[in-house]
Amino acid sequence: MVGGGRSARFYAVLSIVAAVVTIGLKFGAYLLTGSVGLFSDAAESVVNLVAALTALWALTLAARPPDEEHAFGHNKAEYFSSGLESALVLIAAALIAATAIPRLFEPRPLENVGVGLAVTLVASAINGGVALVLLRAGGRLRSITLEADARHLLTDVWTSVGVVLGVVLVGLTGWLVLDPLIALLVAANIVWTGVRLLRDTGQGLLDRALPGEDQAKIQKVLARYEERGIRFHAVRTRAAGQRRFVSMHVLVPGGWTVKRGHDLAEELEAGIARDLPQSTFFIHVEPAEDPASFADQALDRERSDGETGTTEEGRTG
Repeated sequence: MVGGGRSARFYAVLSIVAAVVTIGLKFGAYLLTGSVGLFSDAAESVVNLVAALTALWALTLAARPPDEEHAFGHNKAEYFSSGLESALVLIAAALIAATAIPRLFEPRPLENVGVGLAVTLVASAINGGVALVLLRAGGRLRSITLEADARHLLTDVWTSVGVVLGVVLVGLTGWLVLDPLIALLVAANIVWTGVRLLRDTGQGLLDRALPGEDQAKIQKVLARYEERGIRFHAVRTRAAGQRRFVSMHVLVPGGWTVKRGHDLAEELEAGIARDLPQSTFFIHVEPAEDPASFADQALDRERSDGETGTTEEGRTG
């Protein structure tokens, strides 16, 4: 929760409202002017609406608690949203290109340019404000869905600014061919946004390790116990939407009781969860004197830091 207890779904609804308003404004600007550049801007806003609706569905599904069929929760539903948004962005770019290319060969004069541009700038201001709100909320909530939506909206703002400048240049120079050329530049920019979103979605689905700053927080907690002679190996991390997963092997003296080992695991979880909330832990306690532990540590050093380790006990913090 952020901003007075508001959930990620609240921000998805905000994005939907903004998309509906800007679609009306931008298509109105297109109908007033006949500019294919403004049409490309309006088409991207339709993508924004579909993406926002998908985001709301994904965030609602991701918020469901674990069940028998989904023991690790539904957090990865957010990646479906960002993946679909990537595809929609690329489709929008193709639609814009298909509309703009014929205008290269048959340019048309623009009408009501001043009113159309004013309407577009109002829509861009709405998108810009909502994008900044979503970006801040996405960072605090660790929501790839909100961050993808925010980045897309910011791209839409820059697109609108470019289109407006282009239409102004058409009016100043009389070069009507600039209008479709600007639309094609918008399409290229949208493709680049879609590719980046698709890459980020793929990284999430491939269980990429937590960011360096999160891993540093984990190591800081473990270091306090290493000073007491406790050792760790097979420390693995990954993220699924807003939830983090942390697993590790903890090496303790063989004479410890089961209760003492269990208490240590609880301490570790509580210490890490203070810095990394919404984390699920998998901790395997083993005797430091066990020869297999040394072999495991040697094998662990050969593995990639991003690989998920095998664990035996799971808890959520």
